[in-house]
Amino acid sequence: MNKMVLSKYKDKKGQAQHRAGQVMIMTTLAIGGTILGAATIAGLLVVYQIRQSTDLASSAQAIFAADAGIEWGLYNFFHAATPIGDPNPLSSGARFVIECYDGEIPPNLIDCSALSTTSSIRSFGTARGVSRAFLIYLQTATSTSP
Repeated sequence: MNKMVLSKYKDKKGQAQHRAGQVMIMTTLAIGGTILGAATIAGLLVVYQIRQSTDLASSAQAIFAADAGIEWGLYNFFHAATPIGDPNPLSSGARFVIECYDGEIPPNLIDCSALSTTSSIRSFGTARGVSRAFLIYLQTATSTSP
């Protein structure tokens, strides 16, 4: 009877088959780990796509804030007698910061109230952690009319 029980666990060549269950478990674990890894990577990519789509709105707000900063600087440049009071009247929560530079090489950061010596204005717009910037160069034109 003992020989009959052993014969169930032997293959055709007479070798014992006591590792067949371990191979199946290892294969199942390997396939499961591969599927879990692929699902994790796919989930991470989806999170990045969602974050990028929400940052698109913040990027647009930052661009418009930087544009508003350039407009504010240009208005003060051409209407120096009547400066605008608050440089950040934006209602969307976006902010801008402007920097004015003189015409020296390399350019020096100057106070924007001295706009007669300004040769460039740089505006940084920020909205919800996203920043965008614009730079405008100002040059004087000479009159050549007769």
